Amino acid sequence: MRAVINDVSIEVQAGQIVALLGPNGAGKSELVLAIAGVMPIASGTVRVNGNVLNGTGIQAIRAQGVAAVPEGHQVLEGLSVLDNLRAAAPSLSRAERDNAVANALDVFSELVPLQNQAAGSLSGGQQQMVAIAQALVSRPRFLLIDEMSLGLAPVIIDRLIGVVRDLRTQGVGILLIEQFTQLALDVADRCYVLSQGKVRFEGVPAELKSDHTILERAYLGA
Repeated sequence: MRAVINDVSIEVQAGQIVALLGPNGAGKSELVLAIAGVMPIASGTVRVNGNVLNGTGIQAIRAQGVAAVPEGHQVLEGLSVLDNLRAAAPSLSRAERDNAVANALDVFSELVPLQNQAAGSLSGGQQQMVAIAQALVSRPRFLLIDEMSLGLAPVIIDRLIGVVRDLRTQGVGILLIEQFTQLALDVADRCYVLSQGKVRFEGVPAELKSDHTILERAYLGA
């Protein structure tokens, strides 16, 4: 097994948006999948409020308040929107699940008239809303969002960024991987730049905005 990420240390605080930037192949998506328990971790530790999560399994990590939205607005295409949301909360009681689903639909009210429609028949933007709503059903304290804007229209991106900002005000910590660097820097409180599996920069967005060579070196592999 080949190591994709080495010696990476990233911290996300409650009520904070942290942008993770870097070129394709830098290891950004792999990092998200490792934190979420989808990919194995050879060494190192994932902690939430002092609790070690790696090795506990995907559902246990979700139960600890960490939810991931993988790249590509992934949904259960053959199921209705409502059943997609219900399927995202296997550890909740029926009453808790129904309440969580209702809250997620409050966030994405556009999905209410579509809730009985097959998720696979929706537009890409609507499917991304479903994917984020699925994560919200688990009532996360930390949300990992990979390439949220990929392939979406500007009006949909603006809508999703508004949701991300609202979640921050509610105390949710968010790790945001974003292809549009300026968009990420405009919304983030802190940022990391990942290149060739290592962190090349850690700081505030203003530093990257004022010194473009930091990102240029990362994207060029320098």
